[in-house]
Amino acid sequence: MQNPANNLNAAEYNYELPDERIAGFPLEERDKSKLLVFKNGNITTDVFDKLPEYIDGQDTIVFNNTQVIRARIEMTKDTGAKIEIFCLEPYKPSEYQLSFAQEGTCQWKCMVGNFRKWNSEILQKQIICNGIKTKLLARWAGTCEKCHLVQFTWNTNVDFGTVLEACGLMPIPPYLKRKPEEIDDKRYQTVYAKDKGSVAAPTAGLHFTPEVLKQLSEKEVKQSEITLHVGAGTFKPLKQNNVAEHDMHVEFFSFSLQTVQNMIENKGVMTAIGTTSLRALESIYWLGVKMLQKKSKREDLHLEQWECYELPQDVSVEKSLSIMLDTFRLKKTDTLWASTKIMIVPGYQFRICSRLLTNFHQPQSTLLLLVSAFVGNRWKDIYQYALEHDFRFLSYGDSSLLELLPCGNQ
Repeated sequence: MQNPANNLNAAEYNYELPDERIAGFPLEERDKSKLLVFKNGNITTDVFDKLPEYIDGQDTIVFNNTQVIRARIEMTKDTGAKIEIFCLEPYKPSEYQLSFAQEGTCQWKCMVGNFRKWNSEILQKQIICNGIKTKLLARWAGTCEKCHLVQFTWNTNVDFGTVLEACGLMPIPPYLKRKPEEIDDKRYQTVYAKDKGSVAAPTAGLHFTPEVLKQLSEKEVKQSEITLHVGAGTFKPLKQNNVAEHDMHVEFFSFSLQTVQNMIENKGVMTAIGTTSLRALESIYWLGVKMLQKKSKREDLHLEQWECYELPQDVSVEKSLSIMLDTFRLKKTDTLWASTKIMIVPGYQFRICSRLLTNFHQPQSTLLLLVSAFVGNRWKDIYQYALEHDFRFLSYGDSSLLELLPCGNQ
């Protein structure tokens, strides 16, 4: 299959988003946000707590249960200069859980604000961890993949996860143009967050409450989970007019044996809660195809940016996912870890998901391209409707439930 991005111009995925339409803070109640519903080609408005009425019984919805970490660490030099260290992903050790469990020292890939004034000095910060005074040191350790490497050391017997909880700030999006506040500690986190690792929230899930989840369970809607740690690259705009020249960020995710079994049973009619869930689910399918073509070993579960367009397009969901089931069995595990750089653009054929719950995304973003792949040119009608009907946009904004438009009807 020819890469469809070769014919895409980023300028075609632009729209005017006034600053006042960007939600600066969350609503008082999570599930009272607006819900735009795109179904059978029609656009209507509802309230999010009515979501269960639009989900069929016996359906499967898939959540991203990643937990946002307090990734922003503010440090001050003796001169008074402020240095902000934004932890992106662990480097040594490279596994998230191992890094969070480290005591005494660990190394992370980071973005550094005001780096020119750091001058490679060792920065220090006094913090309180579990009631104990702790000295946190940060040393610049080089560069890697356009990131800075930062070596953290501390002098008490606590793990790095505890250190971040004690001194880090919630990494709310830069377009909010404000510092994190106490409300963000709770509301920039889903109610079902479990596994630490994200530096940005899977925002489609921010609307859910225990009451909405209970209603879905009462309708016998299956609820599966994946864990995809959202990276800062999710905010990276399309800088090139030619979409094919965009360098997509890599994200790590894990998925369970039960989720793959549900994917086989539902055969392409799953509802993804957020673009991260959708991206992971579609990646699982392509990883199976890749292994069937013997282009990937079972220990190398990684998908490059354009691979899905280069692999055979006629492999059934059952055949692809059957090899994933074999991989669980051979590895004697019920959880697999993988990584993906997949970039979903108009022209992509969805294999797993038929519905997508998502917020309203920035102009000329990879997430808007994904939405356009899902609903075709109708994205313009959907976004215009949202603007005309006072929907709130971006991370703390309102939600939309989108039904996949079959190819040829877009």
